[in-house]
Amino acid sequence: MSDLRPHRRWNPLTREWLLVSPHRASRPWLGQVETVSEERPSYDPGCTLCPGNKRVGGEVNPEYKETFFFGNDFPSLLPPMETMETEAPASISSPLFQSRDVSGECRVICFSPRHDLSLAQMSQEEIALVITTWTDQSADLGSRNRWVQVFENKGAAMGCSNPHPHGQIWAGDFIPEEPAKEDLSQKEYFCEHGRPLLLDYAAEELRDGSRIVVEGEHWFAVVPYWALWPYETLLLPKHDHVARLTSLPESHKLDLAETMRRLLVRYDNLFQCSFPYSMGWHGAPFPTANGEKTDKRENVDVYWQLHAHFYPPLLRSASVKKFLVGYEMLAEGQRDLTAEQAAERLRSLPNRHYTA
Repeated sequence: MSDLRPHRRWNPLTREWLLVSPHRASRPWLGQVETVSEERPSYDPGCTLCPGNKRVGGEVNPEYKETFFFGNDFPSLLPPMETMETEAPASISSPLFQSRDVSGECRVICFSPRHDLSLAQMSQEEIALVITTWTDQSADLGSRNRWVQVFENKGAAMGCSNPHPHGQIWAGDFIPEEPAKEDLSQKEYFCEHGRPLLLDYAAEELRDGSRIVVEGEHWFAVVPYWALWPYETLLLPKHDHVARLTSLPESHKLDLAETMRRLLVRYDNLFQCSFPYSMGWHGAPFPTANGEKTDKRENVDVYWQLHAHFYPPLLRSASVKKFLVGYEMLAEGQRDLTAEQAAERLRSLPNRHYTA
């Protein structure tokens, strides 16, 4: 079978099929074109995330010099006591109408005091400080919550409302849908093979090499075989078993920071723009929920492998993005170029940022 003919690929993490249609990549485009805006000052007096500025809730940011975090002024999850004070959904005695109370915490992390930067334009050492903040915050929130979701929405094309370099952490007393799929898949693979799924997957990708974008001593980024988004990547350890961010060895942090930097520089260099994406870390659930230990008969640490997903929407240029509509919403995911083609385009780009 030729990879340039329509075919389906299997995603072992989510147990879903994907339609690949590489022959469609050259079709004409008369649809929506995104606005590309690049120029930003290093400090914006109207930005609610810049040092010394007032946020919407009235709090004033300190004159921070590195990373800075605070409780989200508009959290999507609330601590248990606050949740109990709100009106709960009415109970309906039917299995077709189910609801459950949830609780949690939401925080915002500013990556840099500079308004005009992104992670792609930060140094290895500066990105390492962001990674340390991710791990420290995950440790704190994981002591009270079952799932800690570290993520970043970058760019207006991905719904980001503020261009200041920042991300978020949402922590809750439940395991959300996407990581729940990954939990089941990794658990069953481990039970059958005795090794973490993503460790075996990393070994196969390192052996093949055609989908690797960047590679460091401990970490590498690959366009996964089952990628849905045009230039989607998976960032994961090469050989070491690391269950979650809080298990990340100190010796890995600088290498992870440099691997991330090289990946993100390539993203920006691809269409010579500040490349939009949504990214997030997936690692083993924490053994706590609201401070209480959960059932520990199953040790999730043995089969979970830490990894980060990068989902960028751009398809053809800085102004044309991929839409997940129609067939993707009603049937299954579909992409217009192979993972191997996407990896080759990213891999061939320089390590130096196009603006440098």
